[in-house]
Amino acid sequence: MSAETKALAESAKTALQLAKKHGCSDASANASMEREVNTQWRDGKIEKVSDATSKSVSLGVYVDGKYGSMTTNDLRPAALDKFVADAVSLVRALAKDPHRKLPDPSLYAGRHEGDLEIFDPDVAGLTSEMRVARARSLEEAARSVPGSDKIVSVTTNVGDSTYHSFRVTTNGFEGGYRATSIWVDAETAVKDDDGRRPEDYSAAAVRFAKDLPSDAEIGKDATLRALAKLGAKKMGSGTMPIIVEARAARGLLGHLMGPMSGGALQQKQSFYEGRIGKQVASKAFTLTDEPLVKRGLASRAFDSEGITAKPRALIEKGVLKSYLLDTYYASKLGLSPTTGRVSNLVVAPGTKSLATLLKDMKNGILVTSFLGGNSNSTTGVFSLGLAGYRVANGEKKEAVSEMNLSGKHVDFWSKLVAAGDDPYRWSSWRSPSLMFDGTSIAGK
Repeated sequence: MSAETKALAESAKTALQLAKKHGCSDASANASMEREVNTQWRDGKIEKVSDATSKSVSLGVYVDGKYGSMTTNDLRPAALDKFVADAVSLVRALAKDPHRKLPDPSLYAGRHEGDLEIFDPDVAGLTSEMRVARARSLEEAARSVPGSDKIVSVTTNVGDSTYHSFRVTTNGFEGGYRATSIWVDAETAVKDDDGRRPEDYSAAAVRFAKDLPSDAEIGKDATLRALAKLGAKKMGSGTMPIIVEARAARGLLGHLMGPMSGGALQQKQSFYEGRIGKQVASKAFTLTDEPLVKRGLASRAFDSEGITAKPRALIEKGVLKSYLLDTYYASKLGLSPTTGRVSNLVVAPGTKSLATLLKDMKNGILVTSFLGGNSNSTTGVFSLGLAGYRVANGEKKEAVSEMNLSGKHVDFWSKLVAAGDDPYRWSSWRSPSLMFDGTSIAGK
């Protein structure tokens, strides 16, 4: 355990002792410390630099069947004592809620004890000079591609975070960890002949600095994507196949997570209600929560409640297998807790490359981004703006934009034909490219 984590452990345990002293029947305390640094570079100079460090204790208080949670940044002994006393006093004034309770201690068992490799000392040791140099290098790469004379502006970002946390509860949980992450991105805006200024980006986030792609890869990709949008037009409306590029697929997955949550289920706002064990997607679709991936951006040995993290199938070959339930909503629904929030969300990849999927599709649209839209978690009806490329005879053609994809999620995911072999690496949500048949597209 690092010195920082040990200090946080002392603060968390002190808060817990104070909670018991002031009359709590149960309590949880989470002490954390984070430093986040962001460096933004734009058109040859530093645009903005931020460097923030925070330290806090969050306390969950259970008194006389009542519950409340509070956070303080003042960890001095006298201040912490007053904070806890005030927290307990406030909670006594709340209404009782029989569903508010700590997880059953049996859910703490079997914790993964191996190294998940989520802390990189090289990230913690970065200097401001190193961050600025990288931000500059990203812009230089973005401006190095053919067609760069059309560039209007290039903005790059380099950010990193070092995080320490320790949690303890009155019913036996105790655990802490430290983690790092580093991210880079470049965004290029170009000028079209009609005066429009299309833009695009490239980005990556990892746990270990050495795992980042090169500045050249990120910078050039941002500009090439922006240049490819020049002259983008609407296609005609119709029912057609589409392929959603790996990095854009995250925009689809996000609309599935809310309806899987305990809150949506309890409030009757989920199109997945009552569908456990039923087909909700194509057999080509398997979606899992994978918390134990080494160097994963959301890897963890336990969740925010202390529940031991385990790989879990959410959808397996199109069949809904599990909901996302924390202790509170599991109790309200009369179900067993799983976890309230996913970690590394993984779509099972297929065996075909994106190029092969394009050839298989022959004619349709390659979607490279979703632009706004809406999704109803109760009915599953959605409508999303999209941009990408027209595909003809298996090859990318001109750029398209201002198009719209609509449907119902269960129907739409039932049209999944194949997943590619190219899972997106630079996020905690890892999906490959996805090919759908017979989707509803609105254009001109």
